[in-house]
Amino acid sequence: MRGQASDRPTYLSREESFMYDREANFPMEETRNEARIEYTENGMLNLSSRRCELLQISKSSAVIGIATQFKLPQNFYLDIPSARIGMIGCIVKRIHANNLVEARFLRLMSERDLNRIFVYSTHPNHRNRVLDIYS
Repeated sequence: MRGQASDRPTYLSREESFMYDREANFPMEETRNEARIEYTENGMLNLSSRRCELLQISKSSAVIGIATQFKLPQNFYLDIPSARIGMIGCIVKRIHANNLVEARFLRLMSERDLNRIFVYSTHPNHRNRVLDIYS
C-alpha cells in the first residue's frame, strides 16, 4: 500500500541533535583560554570538573582541548574562570581521536562575553584587545 503512515519518517525517529545541525554556523575564531568542564557522574548531585583549554570559539559552538582522556557525557557545563563566565550549557557534537571535543552551546554567546573571552586570551591574535567597561 502506498502512503502508509509507517513509511513516512516521524519527528520522534530523528535524533535530538538534528536541530543543532540545521542551525546557521557562526565563524570560529582561534583563542587560547584556560577552561573547565563540569558534569555530573552517574547521576550524582555533585559536579565533577576537569581542566581543559578553549581553542576555538564562535557564538554557537567551541572546540575544546582536553589533556587526559575520560568518559565525557553528552551534555556538560563549560566554565571560563579568567573571563568570569560560568556554567555555559553544552552538548557534544564530536570527539576527535587527538583529544579535541567539538561542543555546541545551548544558547548563543553574546558579543560582550565573546569580547571578554578574547581579552583574557593568550593567543597572539588577541594581543591588542581591551575590555570595554561601558558596554
